[in-house]
Amino acid sequence: MDVKRIREDFPVLENSKGIVYFDNACMSLKPRQVIQAMLEYYERYTACVGRSNHRLGKIATEKYNEARKAIAKFVGAKKPEEIVFTRNTTEGINLVANSLDLKKGDIVLASDREHNSNLIPWQLLKERKGIEHRIVRSREDCTFDMEEFKKSMSRQVKLVTMVWTSNIDGYKLPVWEIIKTAHDFGALVLLDGAQAVPHSKTDVRRMDADFLAFSGHKMLGPTGTGILYGKYELLERLEPFMVGGDTVERTTYETHKFLNPPEKFEAGLQDYAGMIGLGEAARYLERIGMENIEKHEVMLNKLISERISQIPNLQMVGIQNPELRGGIISFNIRGMKYHDISLMLDHNHGILIRSGQHCCHSWFNARGIEGSARASLYLYNTQEEAELFAEAVQKIAKLGK
Repeated sequence: MDVKRIREDFPVLENSKGIVYFDNACMSLKPRQVIQAMLEYYERYTACVGRSNHRLGKIATEKYNEARKAIAKFVGAKKPEEIVFTRNTTEGINLVANSLDLKKGDIVLASDREHNSNLIPWQLLKERKGIEHRIVRSREDCTFDMEEFKKSMSRQVKLVTMVWTSNIDGYKLPVWEIIKTAHDFGALVLLDGAQAVPHSKTDVRRMDADFLAFSGHKMLGPTGTGILYGKYELLERLEPFMVGGDTVERTTYETHKFLNPPEKFEAGLQDYAGMIGLGEAARYLERIGMENIEKHEVMLNKLISERISQIPNLQMVGIQNPELRGGIISFNIRGMKYHDISLMLDHNHGILIRSGQHCCHSWFNARGIEGSARASLYLYNTQEEAELFAEAVQKIAKLGK
């Protein structure tokens, strides 16, 4: 993988020379190809998709449909109609939560490391409908407890909804085994793929995932774009929870007839430029190769971990083995606030990371951890940047003694 060549595609790296961007779990940078695809829509064929039958409308519709096909191919969907355009992972999860026919007493099972987006919707359904929301606790070493998960399964579990790759520490849950076990009990599976799909090969058919939600802004795509993948027969059964223009085939003053998936879930005028840009992002990542990206991130993570793990007053948060952490390094330095670490890295070293509880307040609160400093890597990060980061953390750690 030619990282030097890849970096030339990212204007932010050219326009903000001297920075090291290690906040990719929050937001990825955007390549010129994605930006140009969006500009092309605004400059050459701005029009409504699927509504206007003039020449610009036809071009816009063609490009929009091509984007859906590109994303379907990227995740291994059977057909483009299994790809629902959303604004982000959060909307995809909420769509499933509000569209599944869950009833009082139905059990929804989740891990103990869920993002708030895959926690709060189920807490609300517990309050409003009386479903049961149960948590599978991790082992002492923070790995997934498969035995505890199997003990938690029953015919009353209607949905298993779990994060695929945790944004706390980059740990990947054993989703293939989770899916198989859930299906053995007749339960559906919804995966939060926000941190997984941008960084590793995804094949929803081989995994046999029922639903998969992920965000465009974490995979080189535009902000405000996301995807909900669903098996087509399941999408047909779901009732839309946001309705209006472009969701119906016809209406009278008393009746309506919904369109087929995915249109029945895509109410109102969509972010056409954004979705066209997201399609280009999927093509870009495919050209690089997801296996190459994952291998590159693990290599950088190991390099950083080997260097900073020698710091006496540094504590890694979550999983300790860098090979199990993908592209995320989450840590604290005794005697220092995580926000202070982030600020010093920025102001003194030009290294941009995130600090806080990373929208996983429940996990941190359960362990009595206030938060962490989190560095997250991607395909355009270099070995030199990894070394600079390790050196900077070593210097900062000396201040905390």
